[in-house]
Amino acid sequence: MSPELIAVLAVIAVALVFDYTNGFHDAANAIATSISTRALTPRAALVMAAVGNFVGAHFGAEVAKTVGGGLVKLPTGTSSLGIVFAGVVGAIIWNIITWYFGLPSSSSHALIGGLVGSTIAASGTVLWTGIGENVVIPMILSPLVGFLLGYLAMIAVRWIFRKGQPGRLNRGFRWAQTASAAAMSVGHGMQDAAKTIGIVVLALFVGGFQDDATVIPEWTFWTSAAVLAVGTYVGGWRIIRTLGRRIIDLRPPEGFAAETVASSVLYFQALVLGAPISTTHTITSAIMGVGATKRLSAVRWGVAGNIIGAWVLTFPAAGSIGALMYLLARPFFG
Repeated sequence: MSPELIAVLAVIAVALVFDYTNGFHDAANAIATSISTRALTPRAALVMAAVGNFVGAHFGAEVAKTVGGGLVKLPTGTSSLGIVFAGVVGAIIWNIITWYFGLPSSSSHALIGGLVGSTIAASGTVLWTGIGENVVIPMILSPLVGFLLGYLAMIAVRWIFRKGQPGRLNRGFRWAQTASAAAMSVGHGMQDAAKTIGIVVLALFVGGFQDDATVIPEWTFWTSAAVLAVGTYVGGWRIIRTLGRRIIDLRPPEGFAAETVASSVLYFQALVLGAPISTTHTITSAIMGVGATKRLSAVRWGVAGNIIGAWVLTFPAAGSIGALMYLLARPFFG
């Protein structure tokens, strides 16, 4: 095999490892609320999330194109493949760190941060306009929108069902949560599987195996979707506990409202704007917004503060690790 092919295969391999960690790290995004409200059993929720992620991956082409061609500009050659390799490894390491501490950080921002960090270390070209428009602005806006819409959606649910009998309402909303959790799973696949697809396409482009970083081979959809689904099925129980139980005490109506809001935001960003936003930020902020309708003290702000701190740290931390990984990997991608 040629050095270029070996390098491309190495990048694809680590991209799929990242995809797997993304699955077990971010499985909580789709199913934590359904598990905590007992709308679904843990294993049934994981199966549904895996299937939803697999389906959603096939609708994330615009996000994949943004990741593959809209964030960094790399020349073709094995040295550029070393940059991509190091960036993805940086994201994997940060995912494992935050998973260990049970923090629902953004795998998306870890991936983009790692790639930017390794590109800077290699004196490559970062498309800062694309980073600003497709990463920074959505990173700021999506949690704010998720919080506000979660708050408003829960107010609406409370008003519409204000005369309902609590026991019957909880049973009904447990059924409704099956649909909202499924929608959340598909939205997660649209966003997160697409990012791995974008990295694979970028590797094929800089390795000289295709002429355009926005052309997506069909096999990449199936491969990324399958690996993400397997990772999701394994489950990330540490993070599921954080999202489902430690931020607020969720009941079925609140879980339904949070999932419905978060999935709507994910669909809009993926299908309309093609922006690679964080599913973690979106669902977590929606849960906070829903909880704030009870009273502000219902949200455990100490836990929320730790989560937000991890959000802020993710981009520079993964970027720093990605830069270090590039310095270590550079001799092998000369």
